[in-house]
Amino acid sequence: MNPERSERIEIPVLPLRDVVVYPHMVIPLFVGREKSIHSLEAAMDHDKQVMLVAQKEASTDEPGVNDLFSVGTVASVIQMLKLPDGTVKVLVEGLRRARISSLTDNGEYFLAQAEYLPSLAVETAKESKKSKKGYSETEAKERASEQLDEKEQEVLYRTIVNQFESYIKLNKKIPPEVLTSLHSIEQDQLDKLADTIASHMPLKLADKQRVLEMANIVERIEFLMAMMESETELLQVEKRIRNRVKKQMEKSQREYYLNEQMKAIQKELGEMDDAPDEYESLKRKIEEAKMPKEAHEKAEAELQKLKMMSPMSAEATVVRSYIDWMVQVPWHARSKVKKDLVKAQEVLDTDHYGLERVKERILEYLAVQSRVSKIKGPILCLVGPPGVGKTSLGQSIAKATGREYIRMALGGVRDEAEIRGHRRTYIGSMPGKLIQKMAKVGVKNPLFLLDEIDKMSSDMRGDPASALLEVLDPEQNVAFNDHYLEVDYDLSDVMFVATSNSMNIPAPLLDRMEVIRLSGYTEDEKLNIAKQHLLSKQIQRNALKKVN
Repeated sequence: MNPERSERIEIPVLPLRDVVVYPHMVIPLFVGREKSIHSLEAAMDHDKQVMLVAQKEASTDEPGVNDLFSVGTVASVIQMLKLPDGTVKVLVEGLRRARISSLTDNGEYFLAQAEYLPSLAVETAKESKKSKKGYSETEAKERASEQLDEKEQEVLYRTIVNQFESYIKLNKKIPPEVLTSLHSIEQDQLDKLADTIASHMPLKLADKQRVLEMANIVERIEFLMAMMESETELLQVEKRIRNRVKKQMEKSQREYYLNEQMKAIQKELGEMDDAPDEYESLKRKIEEAKMPKEAHEKAEAELQKLKMMSPMSAEATVVRSYIDWMVQVPWHARSKVKKDLVKAQEVLDTDHYGLERVKERILEYLAVQSRVSKIKGPILCLVGPPGVGKTSLGQSIAKATGREYIRMALGGVRDEAEIRGHRRTYIGSMPGKLIQKMAKVGVKNPLFLLDEIDKMSSDMRGDPASALLEVLDPEQNVAFNDHYLEVDYDLSDVMFVATSNSMNIPAPLLDRMEVIRLSGYTEDEKLNIAKQHLLSKQIQRNALKKVN
């Protein structure tokens, strides 16, 4: 029989996961499934040949008849070794392509009725005339379309080998020795050349199988060249990115080296003798800040990162700024709170005329606070028209209790980041106004006046009113999380007072506050305010003399 003719064979089948074996390939396989081992044993008992067929889905543990591709490779078992754990290591060599016409499961292993696909070794025109007689009319037409003259063979050979050489130069994962094996393949062995190249390319399973099923050698080579072109473009992009990163690293290392040289020169000149070491200075500040454990660990981690960076790099500036904020925030310092209600009433009476019911409620509130260590009561919200003294009442409460005074105007605030801060991934990020003002005042227990709380609005950047819910809830503000600091901050010692011109406040926010209404003043009250407060201020402001 002519060896180029299709031959029908009966042969055991070995299913493979994520592997396609081509003719001319020698590859070791580890076999563990019981059916696969039986298939190899059957092959060893006969002619030591087995058909290697890839599974359609690698995740299928027990493949059925319909789970395998129809085209595979008939291979010779060179060596078979049983391992102690029950698995089998086998060395196989691909021989020829074959198509399964029927596949059965005999209970022990898969058995296929298959036929060899015609060998695709390219013939010269002279040789083809001699061999055509051995084929049917259909086969002769198929082979005639595949026959190439010597020049066409040479062009195909050179083109794909040159392209693969360029690809190997970019893909360092393929050993250079592969080129040596390629050059040993003869020019008329294009079939073997294509299979060898395909076996070394990182193709997906579907593409590997597609190459195996391609009967036309020209189509197979063109497909491999297209895949190499695509992979080469990706590798070139990867190389450009890698070179760009390398240059950036070299630049950073060069800057660091030059900065260290500059420091050494300045030290020799005596210019840095009195300059404190930045690392030791920040470390000392972190220890002095008396942070909670979580915040202390975070600050220490950032300090270690800063130590490894170039001092002049942009990232070092960001980390340094973060540590500066961490040590500025008051984690432990408190001001001494006054609990003398008589003096508190004197302060309120001195600063404000009238408002007896309002003062009485404020004194009741302060009386309760004087008897507890933590402020757990509702937040006072002073509601009234402009000019009735809401903001100055907040100042008087701070003065009466001996607390530091902070005022945060909420009119027009529409960005949640004003309350919670920006994440450090943003350029120019900072903590929210809440943390900024706490850092400025330097104590954990100030009086914090949220002025014009009804003037907040929301848009695409978030809802600041929702962010304030956590701030004003006594059960939650013990662990307020600012996006910039990335650690919890305790606001439970802060005395919050809010002011509003109307009751147009979001309901969830209003539930957390006790409303104290301030109405307008009567004519007699206005006259007394003018005499006791305004007149003396205007005389002093305009440099006039007081006349009895």
